[in-house]
Amino acid sequence: MPQINQLADVAYSQFFWLLLVLGIIYFAIGRGMVPKIEATVEARNRRVSDDLAAAERARNEADATEEAYRARMDQSRAEAMKVAAEAKAASARATEARVAEADQGISATVGEAERRLGAARASALSEIESVAADAARDLVAKLSGVSIGRSEASRAVRTVLGRG
Repeated sequence: MPQINQLADVAYSQFFWLLLVLGIIYFAIGRGMVPKIEATVEARNRRVSDDLAAAERARNEADATEEAYRARMDQSRAEAMKVAAEAKAASARATEARVAEADQGISATVGEAERRLGAARASALSEIESVAADAARDLVAKLSGVSIGRSEASRAVRTVLGRG
């Protein structure tokens, strides 16, 4: 059969064309597409590494900014505490001044009150002496019938009271 005899020639011909097409595909892909793919991969890797480096720089800048912020906050806190302490000290000084002023006023009032009490006490004692001297004169006159002078009765009352 002639069709079977041609089978070997057709197979060699098809095998030749298969090798030729595979070679063309190999060289077309190997020489044309692979460099483009490698360039794309390298560009992607370069972009990723650049992005990572940029992210690292941004993180370092953010850390530096945060550190500066914390330093400013600590400084502000210290200043606020200093201002508060100064205000507290000023308030304490003002309060002490007002207390001292009030104390002087109270001392003056107490001194005046003590002076008036002393005057009232002296007046009361002199009135008591006077009344006691009159009472002693009346008692001596009623009990013994002897009349004594006002000065003698006053001297006797002062002696009894411990003032004479």
